[in-house]
Formats: sequence, C-alpha cells, structure tokens
Amino acid sequence: MLLRVLAIFLLFLPFTASAADRGPSTPAERKQALEYIHRFQTDPLNPDLTPEIQWVVKRTMEVPDIRLDLCTSFFKLTKAGSKDGQTLFNAMVFAQTAYLLENSDRQIDKLAELQAGVEGVLHVFEALLKANPKDRQPDLDKLIKQRDEGMLAKFVEQRANSSCNI
Repeated sequence: MLLRVLAIFLLFLPFTASAADRGPSTPAERKQALEYIHRFQTDPLNPDLTPEIQWVVKRTMEVPDIRLDLCTSFFKLTKAGSKDGQTLFNAMVFAQTAYLLENSDRQIDKLAELQAGVEGVLHVFEALLKANPKDRQPDLDKLIKQRDEGMLAKFVEQRANSSCNI
C-alpha cells in the first residue's frame, strides 16, 4: 500500500512545485472542485470526467490549504494497476478533499476526514458493482456490512489509531 501511495505521490510531484508559488484556494476553485467531485462520485466510470478529475488533483496539489492524510489500511485496493483500483483510490482522495472543502470553517478532525474517505470508497464501490456485479472485493463487502450495521465508525477509529498515525 505504501508503495502505491508513494508512486502516486511521485506521479504528481511536478504539481507540488507550484504550490509554494500561490496562495490558498479561492471560493470559486473550492466550489468548482466540489462540483467535479460530486460528478465523479455519481458517475465514477464516466470517461468524460477525466479532465475534471485531473483538474481536482492538480488544484489539490497546488493549494496550501488542502492537505490530506491518506491512509489505505482500511481495505486492500486489489489489482493495483486496474481501473477499479485507481477509481477507488480516487474515490478516497476526492471524498476526503470534499470533506475538507465542506468543513473548512471547522477545526481539523482527521478521524472524520478518514471516515469520509472510507465512506466515499464504499459509495463508489457500490456504483461500480451496479455496472459489474461480479467485481466483488471481500474487504469492501465487509466494510459495507459494518456500515449497514452501524459499526463502520468504530472500525475506522480503531484502524486509524493503530495504523494511520492520527
């Protein structure tokens, strides 16, 4: 998992150079990012959203006021190079980004941010299953069951405290 996150970080490293050159995100950028994120969450398989996905990633890397704490120890993103694996990773990043944008006036709550990321993955996973019902992933199926039983928040808190350095 760490290698995957590192590889993605290195992929976007060129974007970080410009982060020091600009100020915080503008209200218009935050509004646009949330619009794009919600489109992705609604239709994660839509190839027409690629420019929007890239725009959100680029802006998130550029602005100093959006800093994510990514932790992938809640589930295994199987088939690391697969389309679904990347889509689910994007779902986590975008859900956490949306949480930060929607709660920018509150004190930072890393546990709530991570919870939003896990819930974002589950939402997109369910959308992927509608398109391809055979693409089940046991780790994510287990998390959906925990969510449906009202136990997801407890699991996220326990895993975050033991594996995510929050």
